[in-house]
Formats: sequence, C-alpha cells, structure tokens
Amino acid sequence: MLVHRSQDISRGHNVEPVWSFFPILELSRIIWGFIESDFLTFAIPNTTFGLVSALASSRLLDGPQPLLVNVLRQAPRVLFFNFYSLLLFDLANQRSPESLEEDRLNKPWRPIPLGHITSEQTRKAMLFFAPAALGLNYILGIWNEGLLVQVLSYYYNELKGGDGLLRDVIIAISYNLANRTSLQLAIGPENSISSQGQLWTAIISTIILTTMHIQDLKDQRGDRKLGRKTMPLVLGDRLCRIALAFFIPFWSLVSVSFWDLNTIYSSFYSLLAAFIAARVLVKREQQQDAQTWRLWCFWHASLYAIPLLSNK
Repeated sequence: MLVHRSQDISRGHNVEPVWSFFPILELSRIIWGFIESDFLTFAIPNTTFGLVSALASSRLLDGPQPLLVNVLRQAPRVLFFNFYSLLLFDLANQRSPESLEEDRLNKPWRPIPLGHITSEQTRKAMLFFAPAALGLNYILGIWNEGLLVQVLSYYYNELKGGDGLLRDVIIAISYNLANRTSLQLAIGPENSISSQGQLWTAIISTIILTTMHIQDLKDQRGDRKLGRKTMPLVLGDRLCRIALAFFIPFWSLVSVSFWDLNTIYSSFYSLLAAFIAARVLVKREQQQDAQTWRLWCFWHASLYAIPLLSNK
C-alpha cells in the first residue's frame, strides 16, 4: 500500500489508518494532498476565468457569445483540464530531495513529508500521468496548449527553472496558457478568442508576473536555507514589499479602466488593493505574510469577475 502505518506513540504499536482499507479513498487523499495548496490558487481561478470570460462579454470572442447553458456544460471539462495539469505539475514539483527538504520546513503536511508516499513512488506515478495527460489533451481538443503546459512544467521542475529568477516568468506564462485554454474550452471549438480576449489574458498574466512574489514572503526562512533565488531573497524583502505596494493598486486601476467599471465597483477594487498594499508594508511576520498572501489570492481571483460587472 502507498500509505505507511502511523505510530501510536502512547501505546507503543502501529495503527493502520482507516482510509488505508479503502484504496480509492486512500488514493484520493494522497492526490488531494499533492494539489491542496495550489487548487484554490490555480485550478479554481483558471476555471473561473474561462467560464466568466466566456459569459461576460462578446469583446473577448470572435463569434457568437455562447449561451449560459452551453458554457455550464463545458464547466466540468474546464475544471478537469486544470485539475490534471496541476496534479502532474505538483507530482514533479514535490518529489525531488530539495523539494522534500523545503516541504519539511514550509509544508510538512504534504504526502511525501508525511510518509504517505515516497519520492520513487511519485516518480512511477508520473510515468502513468504524463502520457495520460497528453491523451486527455488530445481528447479535449487542446493538444498544442496542453503540451506547452507540460513543457513548462518540465522546464520548471526537472530542469530546475523554478529555482532561479525565471521562476515568476515561468509561472506567469503557465497561467497565461491555462487561462487561454480554459477560455477556449468554455467557448467551444466553434468560437475563438478575440484580440481583446488575448489582451485581457495578457493583463492577468502580467499581474501575476509582477505580484506573484508575495507568496515568497512567508517562505523566506525555508528558501534561504535551501539557497533558492526568490525575489525577496535576491532583491531584498523591503524592495519587494514596496514593489507589491505599487503594483497591486496599479493593476487594480488598469483592470477597472480596461472594463470601464462604475464608481461603486471601482471603489471596491481600489480600497481592497490599498488595504493589501498597506498590509504588506506594515505586517511583516511570517503568519501575517501568510494572511496577506491569502488576501492577494482573493484580490487576484476577484479580478476575474470584473468582466461580469462591466457594461461593455
């Protein structure tokens, strides 16, 4: 079995976890452990972007705007694409000795540090999931886009591109591909993404590129020990916080201007961005940085709803 026995120290003997008697539940638990920390920040936002953009505005499409019922029919396909793409990335990302050491410091609840699965078992799982993902990309009609997502995953994890300053660039490109693919799946093969749709996707990706390093603020202790070149460690904590305090309000302004939101909605996005900007400058403890990162995730996800609020 993949799951190791947990030890009851107080009684001095091994206790078999309840879920180990149910292989499907055991496998589901391990899979969720791999993707849990990224599911709400990658799979859900990308799925939301595709569905909302498909419904929100004909500006984003070349062709007739799809009906609500047709978009909803595509929702499981959009979520499934983001799910298996994320799973393949996280399997590769969490299995290396360096990642295991980092997770023991920053995310000790993940499956490999907990002993629920080994790095070698994870590698063998990837031998199945990688070709399976290629086949699913072909079935869904997103062969080119899906293949590029996997190439970036390989570059980030296996070639260690995620350990250098190109890390945020790779992440931003990956989000761009995932968002565009999600939108294409949502609108169906009879439609295509317009130039305005490409521009809006590019804006979202640039927002990620210039603000994503907020997630590294809370992990500086572990990253420093591992010698990782994250933005806070290379440019300095203070400069990164100043950059975040500028770019988060700036991109809120760009987004509401792009969609010409009314005063009420514009004020909401401006106040939320200002609050996060002030917090990232003032609240500097690790737990506070983790809370600020969660606020950033909410702000980032809320940007995807902007097209629904526009009259354009």
